[in-house]
Amino acid sequence: MSTRGAVLQAAAEERAEGRKQPPAARLPLVVYVLALGTFLMGTTEFVVAGLLPQIAGNLQVNVAQTGLMITVFAVGMIIGAPLMAMLTLRLPKRLTLMLALGVFAAGHVIVALGSDLTVLLAARFLTAIATGAFWAVANVAAANAAGPAASSRALGLVGAGAMLANVVGVPLGAFAGQLVGWRGPFWALAVLSAAAIVLIARTVTHDGPAQQTVSMRSELTALRSSRLWLVLAACATTTGGVLAAYSYIAPLLTDRSGIASGTVPLVLVGFGVGALAGSLVGGRLGDRRPHTVTVVAAAGATLLLLAICLLAGYAGPTVILVALLGFFGLGGNPVLFSLAVRFARQAPVLASALTVSAFNLGTAIGSWIAGLTLGSPLGTTGPAVVGTVIAALTLIPTTAIALLQRRRTTAAG
Repeated sequence: MSTRGAVLQAAAEERAEGRKQPPAARLPLVVYVLALGTFLMGTTEFVVAGLLPQIAGNLQVNVAQTGLMITVFAVGMIIGAPLMAMLTLRLPKRLTLMLALGVFAAGHVIVALGSDLTVLLAARFLTAIATGAFWAVANVAAANAAGPAASSRALGLVGAGAMLANVVGVPLGAFAGQLVGWRGPFWALAVLSAAAIVLIARTVTHDGPAQQTVSMRSELTALRSSRLWLVLAACATTTGGVLAAYSYIAPLLTDRSGIASGTVPLVLVGFGVGALAGSLVGGRLGDRRPHTVTVVAAAGATLLLLAICLLAGYAGPTVILVALLGFFGLGGNPVLFSLAVRFARQAPVLASALTVSAFNLGTAIGSWIAGLTLGSPLGTTGPAVVGTVIAALTLIPTTAIALLQRRRTTAAG
C-alpha cells in the first residue's frame, strides 16, 4: 500500500477507535498547576533574549558573550532531562517536581544576585537541569492524572503553558526589565516558582506502588522500541525546522518584508498565539487521531516555511504565515509527547525526558545551521530555507509510525 493509503488507513482506524471513547471530561486541577510550572520554565528560557543588552552593559561584557546564557540553558536541557529522569527514578513524582522547582528558584536567586558572567552561566545551567527534570516528570504526571482517553489533551495544556510564556511571560519580563532593571524578572520568577511548590504539594497525588517499584533496567529496556526512536526523530526535526527559521525571523521581517523593527514583537506575539492555539487543538485532536495530527502538522509546517521563502518580500502575507507556522509547526508536539510515553510502555519518565532532549537538540542544531546561512547568498532567507528542508524530514518518521500502526492493527485483527 502507498504511503498516502497507509496514512488514510491509519486515520480511519483512529476514527473508529475515537468513536469508542467516552466524551471528553474536564481535566483535573493538577494539569493546570503543571501548566503553570511549564509557563515559568518557558518564560525563563526565552526572557533572556529581551534582556541581553541590559545584562551585557551591567556586567561589562559584549552581547555575544551574554548570549551564552541562552546556549548554556539549551545544553542543560538536553543533558538534564534524561539524566535527572534516571537519577530521580525512585523518588515520588510529587517530591521530584517540588525539588526541581526549589532548584529552579535557587538558580534564579543566584542570577539575580550575581555580578560575574561565569556565575550566571553556572546558575543558568543548573536552572536548565531543574527545568528538564520538571518537564519530564510533569508530562507523565499530567498524562496519569488525565487518563489514557485524555492524555494528549492534558499534554497539550501542559505544553500550552510554555507557549503562553512566549505570548505573555516573555513580553512582560522584557517590559519589567526596562522598568526595574534586568534582575527584576529573575526575582519575580524565583518568587513565583516558590509559590508553585505549594500548589504542587497540594494537587499532585502520591505515586502508587507500580510507579515506585520501577527499575532503571526496565526504563532502559524501553530504548529498544523502534517506534520510540521514530518519535524522537520527529521531535528533533519538527522543532529544528520551525525554530531554525523563527530564531532569525526578525532580520527577515525587517530586511526582506520591510516591517519596522518596532513592529517585530507584535509579529512574534502572533507566532506565540498560533503556537498556543496549535498546542491546544493538536492535543485535543491527538487523543483520537494522533497519526493524522502529526503528519498534517509536519506537512503544514513544511508548506508554510516554503511559502515564507517565496513570499518574504510581502509584509502582509508573511505576518499571516508566521502566525500559521506557530499553529502547525508546534501543534503536533503534545501528540509526539503522548506517543513517546505510550511507546515506551514501562518507561514513561525516560521517554518524556528524551523527548525534551530531542526538542532542544533539534532547536540547537537547526538554529546553528540557520545562522551559518546568513552570510551566504541566501542572506536573511537562508534560515527559512534550512527550516523548510528540516521540517520536510519530519514526514519520514511520522509516516513510518503511521505505517507501523497499520501493520500492528492488521496483525491484531
